[in-house]
Amino acid sequence: MMEGLKLVETLLPEDMARANFYGLLARLFYAPPDAALLEGLAAAEELAADEGVMGDAWQALAKAAAVADIEAVREAYESAFIGTGKAPVTLYTTAYTLRCSNEMPLVALRADLAALGLARHESSHEPEDHIAALCDAMRHLITTQKLELSQQSQFFSRWIAPAAQPLCDAIARQRNSTFYEHVAGFAKAFFELERSAFEMFAAGTPRRFESSNRLGINLVSKPGHYVGGGPHET
Repeated sequence: MMEGLKLVETLLPEDMARANFYGLLARLFYAPPDAALLEGLAAAEELAADEGVMGDAWQALAKAAAVADIEAVREAYESAFIGTGKAPVTLYTTAYTLRCSNEMPLVALRADLAALGLARHESSHEPEDHIAALCDAMRHLITTQKLELSQQSQFFSRWIAPAAQPLCDAIARQRNSTFYEHVAGFAKAFFELERSAFEMFAAGTPRRFESSNRLGINLVSKPGHYVGGGPHET
């Protein structure tokens, strides 16, 4: 789903860290991890002590990766997110935010992506509201377009924040996958940190994201969800 995590050196360390975590979540939600990714997670550095809940969730995820059986994780992913017929848990975020049947959120999402100069990669068959695609979009906005925090906040607040808690809670209730329970726990903590940081930025008291950006994880070569340049480019 991605071509590795190639970050631009001019990014601030906290933005590199944020992009790394968005990239990791995109990879984990796009497909079950392979052995290299599990090994990388198990050996990843601890987060800064002041990250609190997110630091604890990160350590829990690393420990889950260390004891995970790759086939069991794959089967749990397919059972929870693919299934036969309707999957027990959907990874499409608009399913958690749709309020009435005549809403067309994908139309609005595609318009927002187009305004940012992003288009779905021809090799990607997932709708744009898949949580992996949205995380990949945020990674792109941070690392490639280097948008202002206000613009990043606008996209995050409209398309990720409203679905973050119900989506992660739905995954955590799937007791047949301990590993993805911990993925959901970390994702929920990270998204909450992002939401809080964006709110503090809007209030004029930005919170610096101090976590380590050296994940040391090979995310495996996969095509990205999006292609594009700066805003309004084609």
